[in-house]
Amino acid sequence: MLSVGFVLMFPGPRVDIKVKSSLINLLEELMLSTISRWLTYLTAILHTVLGLLLFFLPERLAPVFAWSVTAFMTMTIGGWCLGNAWLAWISARRWKWSLVYTALTYLWLFGLGELLVLFMFRAKLVLLHPIAWLYLVTLIVNALTAVVSIIDWLRIHPKLAESNPPISASQNAALIAFIIFAGFLGLYGTTVQVGAPGTNGGIFPEVMSLFTLRSFGMFYLTLALAVLPYLRNKNVNAILHHSFASYGLIFFITIAAFVYIRLFDFAAKPGGLLYFTAYLIVGIPLIFIFRRLGTGVSN
Repeated sequence: MLSVGFVLMFPGPRVDIKVKSSLINLLEELMLSTISRWLTYLTAILHTVLGLLLFFLPERLAPVFAWSVTAFMTMTIGGWCLGNAWLAWISARRWKWSLVYTALTYLWLFGLGELLVLFMFRAKLVLLHPIAWLYLVTLIVNALTAVVSIIDWLRIHPKLAESNPPISASQNAALIAFIIFAGFLGLYGTTVQVGAPGTNGGIFPEVMSLFTLRSFGMFYLTLALAVLPYLRNKNVNAILHHSFASYGLIFFITIAAFVYIRLFDFAAKPGGLLYFTAYLIVGIPLIFIFRRLGTGVSN
């Protein structure tokens, strides 16, 4: 690989332009190791099993979860897990750095961030039921995947493709709006105390414990942090993949909100509309965008 870089540094008649182009493409095709890929698949499997249980059996599993949560919270966390499972699987399947790097970054940040939340509230963990242990093991494997993959990235340092095609001004504005919105929710949820505006059923329709508030806040914070690279590398195909890979999160969390729509009192607490409609505002237009532009890869 050093020889590849050396050749590219010294253009001249001995280096054909097509050869240089091929070498650049080779650098762009470099990807993380096979170990990282299989760990990503394993993370997808664990999130699938955990997500299916939490999503479809929330009433039964909420009382025996790793900490005190309601059935709606349990189903929502199950939605995160199913969304993560889809994101991990489709990213491992496509496995091209310039296409999947921000989706993988979200997955890494999620595992490390949620495991950090568990550590901060370890005194409140209740590891009596297998579902609680499954949640803990899933996060540990997710975080292990992150550590191994980050080491891979530092060792291999795969190159990002050029921003071609670039995103439009309106797409860039939507990206910035998403970062601000999700970033605000993330920072708010990871810093404020219970009792602050919006934490007592003002947005999410149920009162959260500090443990749950930090967990939800970390989820939104990782969503925002993962797409920050697009402020510089404005590659439409990469953004399309990230949106497609993240669509499971939108879909399953929205379904959970519909299942427990009875908990929302939009007249007394209109902030609930923000939670409920935010996913619809993002999710519905994306369907038409995927039909028009694809999901980031050629058919």
